Amino acid sequence: MANKAATWLIGAVTGFANGLFGSGGGTILVPALEKAVKVETHKAHATAIAVILPLSLVSIFFYVRGGKLPLAEVLWISAGGCLGGFLGAKLLNKVSAPWLHKIFGAFMVIAAIKMIF
Repeated sequence: MANKAATWLIGAVTGFANGLFGSGGGTILVPALEKAVKVETHKAHATAIAVILPLSLVSIFFYVRGGKLPLAEVLWISAGGCLGGFLGAKLLNKVSAPWLHKIFGAFMVIAAIKMIF
């Protein structure tokens, strides 16, 4: 296991970004695990996928409780997310690390462009 302090700090930054922006697992966690603690690409992506659940549960608690998000909407979106997560997890090990980087990078660029415009 990598340095526990580094992984804790990466987790804290990821959680903060997820709570503030609704994003963090992929945008922060994957590159940080790969670069800072030298986690293999597929394991970094799998870790980000696994971390989404607890981060989402904390966010759901605050946003639903605060009246900013209807619970019914959260449940329907979560059902779709579970299906997509299942399919993505099945596909993850079939994609090579270089292609995983390219696909992930393309999604990041597309998301950035959409956020700017």
